[in-house]
Amino acid sequence: MAEAQSHRPAAPGEDVKPFTPEKTKEIVMSLQQPAVFCNMVGDWPALHWNAKYLSAALAGKTIQFRLGLKTIGLVPQFETRCSYVKATLEEFLAWSCGQPPCLSGPFSCYEFSKYWAYADYKYIARIFEDKPEFFQDIRWSDFGFPGRSGEESTLWIGSEGANTPCHLDSYGCNLVLQVQGRIPYEESSIFSKVNVANPDLKRFPKFRNTTAHVVTLSPGQVLLVPRHWWHYVESIDPITISINSWIELDADHEARVEEAITRMLVCALKSAENPSDGDPWLNPTEVEATSHEINLQYLNKAVSAYFKCQKASESEQPCSSSSDAEQRTTASCKRKKREVGCEPEGCRLLTHEFGFSTFKAENLHKIPFGPHLIQVLPQSQETSSVGTVAVESDGRDLLHENEGGHFGKLHCTRKQLVMSNDCEMPTHQMGSDGSPNASQTALSTNDLLDCLVNPHVINLVARLLLERTRV
Repeated sequence: MAEAQSHRPAAPGEDVKPFTPEKTKEIVMSLQQPAVFCNMVGDWPALHWNAKYLSAALAGKTIQFRLGLKTIGLVPQFETRCSYVKATLEEFLAWSCGQPPCLSGPFSCYEFSKYWAYADYKYIARIFEDKPEFFQDIRWSDFGFPGRSGEESTLWIGSEGANTPCHLDSYGCNLVLQVQGRIPYEESSIFSKVNVANPDLKRFPKFRNTTAHVVTLSPGQVLLVPRHWWHYVESIDPITISINSWIELDADHEARVEEAITRMLVCALKSAENPSDGDPWLNPTEVEATSHEINLQYLNKAVSAYFKCQKASESEQPCSSSSDAEQRTTASCKRKKREVGCEPEGCRLLTHEFGFSTFKAENLHKIPFGPHLIQVLPQSQETSSVGTVAVESDGRDLLHENEGGHFGKLHCTRKQLVMSNDCEMPTHQMGSDGSPNASQTALSTNDLLDCLVNPHVINLVARLLLERTRV
């Protein structure tokens, strides 16, 4: 049974929640498979944040939208393959309602029947910087995180068909509140080249063995995405709005050290060659590769934060993911994207990092699943009509999602997690005798980076570096 919030009678008008903040936090921090919280946010003012309300609140402020084609191909529509426009929510609503295209305006070149639009990963602290009172409309304290509000959350607004390719988030676990429609979803740091909505099974044959965990997230529900679960997201309603927040975990500190090493390698090698158009290593929103000096500062800060947390753990004091200043600095970092060259099924991922295999099945009976906490089951076990998010655990079962959702990352990203020596070479790169085609033997900077940012390599370098610093 769900645990009641308190034993005292509810005051008139008071919203009684099925779990206390303490119990909710315990679930969030311990559960290592996706689940949906119900009846937890009924009194949140943010539930009124529909598109028209936000359009009026933003009062003509422009935000960036990512646009992609509604056609489904074998290749995911990564950020590097999308178009971008800056527009007001009012202009977006007029376009999404199917109004005749105007001769001018940000969406004039994009026919609504052929394109979707997605205002993804919008920091609420930035878009409402002149209206900080809006931050309090979001109350993550009900989930056991006092002081966390809209200031530590992001906003996602999408049209039907808006999607994010299959990916996993570098840090933390993810809480996603659906406000309007049935989900848009985000993009994050590590992407798979598999288009889970239309997989290329000739190139990625092992993908046929994966299992999807699928759920349609509806308004008022909150989805928990555990650390390092793969997920694909697609909006299934005309307008969808979501709010999410990433909950920092102690394990994030070593990940930031690995990320800093990756940044230094990528920036050093990519800045040494002539820039080329369409380089998939760089996000189109990236201004430029950061300097070696800045990257070195970031590495030293990451190492310092790691040892600070270690020291706090030894003294049995709770350690936050980073200081407020460090969080603001990290959150402001632009994200670079890398399309990983292997299917998740074709890689032996780091199972100690990737969750479900470390969470024994017998522990599930301790979780209060029921009408207020819904377990996201594998698709084969789900008989109802489903649609949204899907996530994956340890590299053996890819979880994807077909209809709705969104996720993201408040931190600078690392690109190397799922690169692995165990990845199969795509079949089109093999000759008839099983040897690499001659056309594939000319190595590039990106080929070298693919090897250098292999998770095993980066993890080993990080551990050696931390050991050197410890001494």
